[in-house]
Amino acid sequence: MAALKIRINPDPVLRKKARKVTSIDDSVQKLIDNMIVTLHESSGVGLAANQVGTLLRIVVIHIPDEEVLVLINPEIVETKGERTVVEGCLSIPGYQAEISRAEIVKVKGKGRHGRIIRRKATDLLAQAIQHEVDHLNGVLYIDYLSDIGQLTKTSSVL
Repeated sequence: MAALKIRINPDPVLRKKARKVTSIDDSVQKLIDNMIVTLHESSGVGLAANQVGTLLRIVVIHIPDEEVLVLINPEIVETKGERTVVEGCLSIPGYQAEISRAEIVKVKGKGRHGRIIRRKATDLLAQAIQHEVDHLNGVLYIDYLSDIGQLTKTSSVL
């Protein structure tokens, strides 16, 4: 397993929509392993495959004190409420901004071994799921800002 290079905005791969995974083969398993290593080495919370240059619908999320969540072909099937959160991104290092996210999300996808996962999420997990699914659709959190001047410098990321 090896850490992968995280693509930095304005890398065009970050603006492309990722393709659905049709087969969870050895290459997908290797990509997932490498994404987890990359996530841990970068001290991030979540990582989408296109952030490492692969246009497949795969995300890995690691909330402190929980197991790593791997979602293949994730779909947000329901959202509820709204809250303001401070968000950053491994692909936009050194910056953060306040944006609006759903308070509760329900997500459906497959785990790394093909088992269907349905999960209701709140707090940081809900935020991370929305952030990473946005990545798979070529959307960055800065797209929710009315003015790029709303970005502030920071050393932490999501």
